[in-house]
Amino acid sequence: MRPVVRHQYDAVIVGAGGAGLMAALEASKGCRVAVVSKLYPTRSHTGTAQGGIGAALGNREPDNWEWHMFDTVKGGDYLVDQDAAEFMCKEAIRVVYELEHMGLPFNRTPEGKIDQRKFGGHTKEFGKGPVQRSCFAADRTGHMILQTLYQQCIKRQVTFFDEYRLVDVLMREGRCCGVVALCLATGELHVIHAKAVLMATGGFGRMYKVTSNAHTLTGDGCAILWRRGLPLEDMEFFQFHPTGIYKLGILITEGARGEGGVLRNRTGERFMERYAPTLLDLAPRDMVSRAVHQEIRAGRGIDGKDYVHLDLTHLDRRVIEEKLPDITDFVRTYLGLDPVRELIPIQPTAHYAMGGIPTNLNAEVLADEQGRVVPGLYAAGECACVSVHGANRLGTNSLVDIVVFGNRGGQRIAEWAPKAEWAALPDDPEGSAQEQLARLEANRGGDEAARLRAEMQQVMMDDVGVFRIHAGLQEACERVNRLRAAYQGVGLSDKGRRFNTEVEELLELGGLLDLAWVTATAALARQESRGGHSREDFPNRDDAKWLKHSMASLRGDAVQLAYKPVTITRFQPQERKY
Repeated sequence: MRPVVRHQYDAVIVGAGGAGLMAALEASKGCRVAVVSKLYPTRSHTGTAQGGIGAALGNREPDNWEWHMFDTVKGGDYLVDQDAAEFMCKEAIRVVYELEHMGLPFNRTPEGKIDQRKFGGHTKEFGKGPVQRSCFAADRTGHMILQTLYQQCIKRQVTFFDEYRLVDVLMREGRCCGVVALCLATGELHVIHAKAVLMATGGFGRMYKVTSNAHTLTGDGCAILWRRGLPLEDMEFFQFHPTGIYKLGILITEGARGEGGVLRNRTGERFMERYAPTLLDLAPRDMVSRAVHQEIRAGRGIDGKDYVHLDLTHLDRRVIEEKLPDITDFVRTYLGLDPVRELIPIQPTAHYAMGGIPTNLNAEVLADEQGRVVPGLYAAGECACVSVHGANRLGTNSLVDIVVFGNRGGQRIAEWAPKAEWAALPDDPEGSAQEQLARLEANRGGDEAARLRAEMQQVMMDDVGVFRIHAGLQEACERVNRLRAAYQGVGLSDKGRRFNTEVEELLELGGLLDLAWVTATAALARQESRGGHSREDFPNRDDAKWLKHSMASLRGDAVQLAYKPVTITRFQPQERKY
């Protein structure tokens, strides 16, 4: 049995990315807050967001939040809940200015305003042409958001538990009352009793072989709540970003195309002219990813390989060096190429989970498709599904999502927690975590975990990727389930307690296997093509049968699917042309 340390805070935020830090900052204005993070906060994955944050400031040309809302709804292939999209697009303007006032160093126009540039899927006048809406700090926007918010949290005396990994979420009589976390440095379990818990644990792209996601994006919060009986929403929708560095998956920001970069096949053709004649290379990500994939399958990949080129060579050197410094460095470091004069090999890379923990506009977690709220439990960021992204997230809206709904969740906690009564912890609150860790220690160790992870990632890449078909999805469900069974026998080769990263890796693998199973199962059930879910055996969008959100729950040892309607207010579904 591991030693147990106990704490008590009004609110616990799990995850120290942009959503978590924004929530902690707002919640700290009304109550005592702790942040639990398996990383040092400024290493969180928000720091890799490059191109910008969308807000209709109109600093470069006329713009308004209604156009942003339309682009969000249309980009999400009409699976977006429009009340949530309206709230987000209105709030984006306020929150971006709030970040500026906190000290975030945005690029500036000659007049000194926040600079803005074009981004995929963003248009003016409801689709008539591209618009400059992305507010940016070179190609380090996410990094600057992290630094700014972390400084503000330190100023507000938020307590940080850095390098503590979430193991369990504590529930009693339907109410959330705390978390259990594993301290990497000591191997101790920490039980944190809280009135409110907000999950901001990020995505789970590491279930794919080629991904832009860091090794830490393993869906911890989603997996743990799912095992606790709560549903996950729209898990079949996973976005592939069209411009990952070939084989590595490291992201080349959409801002590169926003600055004028173009995609070319082996003949040098700018092929997006055939797929999206209005927005060209700045069409939504799902469309561009499919176009790249189709070019490769048609034999127009470079030298017969599975990549095409991103061409920046016609841009001014100063634009590349000053507005895209990080990606310039990536390309030079990892490929040995100079993007100023050489073409960049790219391929679609698993990038973003549109699905996750269902929430309402207050970031409160929902227990079912009827919208029943789980008292004391909140979620924000990529791990949550509001749903503002629908079937395909619009570029820049990830950063909008984390700051708007992180802010709203924190506000709600600050209002609710001081007045709420303390809920009693469950009997033996650390018992489930102790049992889980003891099982891993009791099993034989070895290299099997690496094999299971590699097979899962390959299966998901092959069968639950850019294009999907019934036979492949069925095979993916069966193989992932066999891997889940094999995982029960995997154990630790390192029996130490202090800085045992193998423990973390095994816990993460278990979560990824569960989420891969849910994703493949939900994708198999949805017999249509919409956004990031493209079925070759059902190539058309089917609003009559499938204009609805999926809700996947664990019942026994099976995934049970239920559905709920999409909220439609201003924009009726229409054909998606660009």
